Amino acid sequence: MTQKLLLMAAGGTGGHMFPAQALAEEMLRKGWRVKLSTDARGARYTGGFPHTVEITEVSSATFARGGLLAKALVGPKIAGGIASMALQMRRDRPDAVVGFGGYPSIPALGAAALLGLPRMIHEQNGILGRVNQLFAKRVAQVACGVWPTELPEGAKGVHVGNPVRRAVLERAGAAYIPPGDYPMSVLVMGGSQGARILSDVVPGAIAALPEGIRRHLRVAHQARDEDGERVSAFYAEHGIAADVQPFFHDVPARMSEAQLVISRSGASSVADISVIGRPSILIPFAAAAGDHQSANARGLVDAGGAVLIPESALDVQALSEQISAVLSAPDAAAQMAQAALSVGVPDATNRLVALVEQLAEEG
Repeated sequence: MTQKLLLMAAGGTGGHMFPAQALAEEMLRKGWRVKLSTDARGARYTGGFPHTVEITEVSSATFARGGLLAKALVGPKIAGGIASMALQMRRDRPDAVVGFGGYPSIPALGAAALLGLPRMIHEQNGILGRVNQLFAKRVAQVACGVWPTELPEGAKGVHVGNPVRRAVLERAGAAYIPPGDYPMSVLVMGGSQGARILSDVVPGAIAALPEGIRRHLRVAHQARDEDGERVSAFYAEHGIAADVQPFFHDVPARMSEAQLVISRSGASSVADISVIGRPSILIPFAAAAGDHQSANARGLVDAGGAVLIPESALDVQALSEQISAVLSAPDAAAQMAQAALSVGVPDATNRLVALVEQLAEEG
């Protein structure tokens, strides 16, 4: 019997790539072949993908960056990418094509539409990204990571949740150790690309904590390359044990050990926090399209598992007060951890797998 082929297409951020990785892991377990179409930026996040996934870098482009010449070349680049993908699909026909958003997913979805192949998209956020908005009515369905998701009229949406990587699932519901008079861990994440505002505010907020809390803390802080040195120096000057890196490859392990997570509210971060079950302080990215990071955080906040601080209200004092409130109240912190778990969707990958298999059968 011929192996079925899944072609995934995803753009260049962890938010798009991590759900794709989760789907790839499970489809391989089910005996499918899996290909991934991405760009050079996306390829940076493929280190955790199973080695049997065939990764292709494709030509795509965005109108959002570059000067007039770059913008003039966007159309030809995308057309070239679609033509190239269509040729590949004719040679090796996918049984299903799944887009996860980002401009690099245009060639695969465009070619699939051109050839009439079974196709769907997964939207991680509560508001469709630009590319998924473009294809929402041109695919069989939109698998939604957050519910409700705003969809254009005529698009068919189904709630599956946001798939998390196997390393996260292995720590789903890991026992939470409430804060106390012993070593405690705080994990600071700015999404896969870091966040300067967290590097500007979090170290000062932790330094401003009461001595009784601060002396027990160990901080794992994700900072951009250009911010790492000053963040490390600040923690060292204030006697705070801190591990500062541009990207943590072991986020699930660090999160399961944390008493508190301070994070952007990107879809993958929110999914990880809710599946593992940890109290969090969420600072949505103010410039996110349609303020989708606030929409992502809503479920956790409404359940009582997270505190939301808008970027406009974020300063050292406000953040320090919220950190102190969580770390000085062990019972309340434990309740937050349970509340976070209550909104997690640990079987999101299985739900998405079922949709892909159904798509292939009906296609």
